[in-house]
Formats: sequence, C-alpha cells, structure tokens
Amino acid sequence: MRFLLILLLVAGNAFAQEWPARPVKFIISQPPGTSPDIVARFLADRLSRGLGQSVVVENRPGGQNVIGAQAAAKSPADGYTYFFATTAAIITNPLTFKALPYDPERDFVPAAMIAKSPMVVAVNASVPAKTLAELVALDKAQPGKLAAANEGAKTFSGMMSLMLNKTAGVGLLQVPYTGVSPAIQDTIAGRTQVVLVSSAAMLPFLKRGDLRALAVSAGKRVRGLEDVPTLAETYPGFEYVGWFALLAPAGTPAPILQRVNREMDKVLTDPEIAKRLFDLGLVNEGAGTPESLNEFLKAERERWAKLVKEIGLQPE
Repeated sequence: MRFLLILLLVAGNAFAQEWPARPVKFIISQPPGTSPDIVARFLADRLSRGLGQSVVVENRPGGQNVIGAQAAAKSPADGYTYFFATTAAIITNPLTFKALPYDPERDFVPAAMIAKSPMVVAVNASVPAKTLAELVALDKAQPGKLAAANEGAKTFSGMMSLMLNKTAGVGLLQVPYTGVSPAIQDTIAGRTQVVLVSSAAMLPFLKRGDLRALAVSAGKRVRGLEDVPTLAETYPGFEYVGWFALLAPAGTPAPILQRVNREMDKVLTDPEIAKRLFDLGLVNEGAGTPESLNEFLKAERERWAKLVKEIGLQPE
C-alpha cells in the first residue's frame, strides 16, 4: 500500500510539472458585465502570465448560480477547469433549495481565496437618518414608511436585510428586485429609501453622493469606507460578507491546486492588482492556502445556517 501511495504521488507530481499544456478555464455562474465577471476576467488575464497559458472565462448564468455550479462540478478533475465561486453558489444555495444537482462540499475542493465583498446599508440622500441608530429610530417612529431594496428573500442581500430587521427590531418593508442595479437605481430615485447590496456594486454611487452609507457588514471597517461603522459595532456578531473563491472539481491533483494557489497569490498581492480590487470595493488579503480556504468555508456554512434558522427561511 505504501509503495502504491508513493507511485501515485510521483505520478501526480510529474503530471503537475507538465501542467498546464493547454488553456485553463474559469466557469462563472453570472452573466457578462457583472461584478464577479469583471473580477474573474481581470484576474484570469493576469494569472495567464504566470501559468504561461491563456485562462479563459466561460459564463454559465441562470438558476440562481445552479447552472454554472453544476457545470463546474461535473467538469473533469484534470486541473484545467475551475469554478469562480460565490457565497450564494457554495453556501446559501444548499440552505434555500430542497435539492441541488451538485453538492458544494463533495463536488469541489478549495484552490484559492480571491476577495471579500462586504454588504453596505445605504439610504436615499433625502432620508434624514445619518447613522444606523437614527435609521432604526426613524423606522420605529414611522412604522411601515421605509422600504428596503434587495435582490430577493433567498438571495444574499435579501437574507441579510431580513436578519437586520430581526436583529434591530425594525420592520423595513422588503422590496425584491431581479438584480443589483435596479435596486440601487430605485433607491437613488426615492422609490425605496434603503438598499442593502454589496460594496462592490454600491461604491461608485457612494463616492458620487447618490447614496449615504450607514453601515457595512464586515467584521472590521472597510478600507475606503473607514468612516462607516460596521453593523457588528452596534450588533455584536452581525458579520456577513460575500466573497469570491476559486474552487476545483473534487479529485483535482493536489500539486496542481498548490501551483494555482501560489500563482494566484502572486497576482493578488501585486500592488497594481490590489489597488484595482480595492477600487472595485473588494477586500483582498491574498489567496491564503487551500487548507485555510477549507476552514473558512466550514465556518461560513455554520454562520449562514444559523442566519437562515433565525429568520425562519424555508428551502424550496
């Protein structure tokens, strides 16, 4: 048995040394032009330089990330296909669907952390609240008057908005949209008064003064929004962020995963890349290791399972 394991290790290392002999692919479960797509294409271009092979991005949108995730999960575990995964596809979908055609824990192995995207609670400029406490007081003084835009009850922003209602004891009316852009635009126009979506999507509008940020969902204040308190400062433990991570089909050789991890870390820690990600509203702390990403995913599953239980969301 020991001899067999040694042979497998040697064979895996030899394969990794020959890899990549052809283009590498990122499957993304969102359409072109979205924040994950923009980030994936930018990083794919830079990663290709380190690998010596082109890295192409294939968009497989639809089904609340299910189509892309399933396609990635069923891809050959040969090191040439990766899933540019989001929180929804890996963490929250298993909590909101009764059945999925893929198993995030069984079908994927971690390769590299990409970046985190905190959520932001922001208001229309005409809303008198300048702080989260003032927003809570305003809602309690005028119940049913404030409407909160999000991407739907079973999306990342929708679940967080419901959790905010429960945690703060408020009754913000939940207004679901089919995407981030219409949610933001309707809040700017005043059709809704509050919006809770990712910092990556919100940042340009905050910089222009179209919206006023009251809180971020990260555990610590976000670079570029240092004056904006975290939700956890008011409600300890309220820490939920979206993220992007590179995952591979289960069975992908470990030496290849380690190579991808090293190369992606070089990309992410490059000052030019780090600034670009920062400008996109993302928190980048390097690729970590496959092991650290695995531990992060375990913690995320526990964190989001607790949230779903708290808000009483039932899978469908």
